[in-house]
Amino acid sequence: MEDFEKQKKYRIAKKRVQDEKGFYSHLTVYVIVNVFLLFINSDFIDEGFNNWLNWNLYITPFFWGIGLFFHWIKVFNPNIIFSKQWEKRKIKELMDKDDTLDIL
Repeated sequence: MEDFEKQKKYRIAKKRVQDEKGFYSHLTVYVIVNVFLLFINSDFIDEGFNNWLNWNLYITPFFWGIGLFFHWIKVFNPNIIFSKQWEKRKIKELMDKDDTLDIL
């Protein structure tokens, strides 16, 4: 039984490491490709700074960045809205209220 628990924990940890590795690979490719695209698409010699105002330069990083953000959420699962601290505060708040005793 104990061996089964160790194997289960190992599989979960291994999956977590693979997920994090995948995210960091995705982030690395995102940075490299978008820096490359930025310099390929910007023509410093002919147009100078005005080309930096072209929104077409930013559409790929923007939408890919949205995908990267959701990948981050999937891998690291931050409970931004309902965190453990929020849950503890809410429980304490409800316990401190006199009205909640009537519900229980």
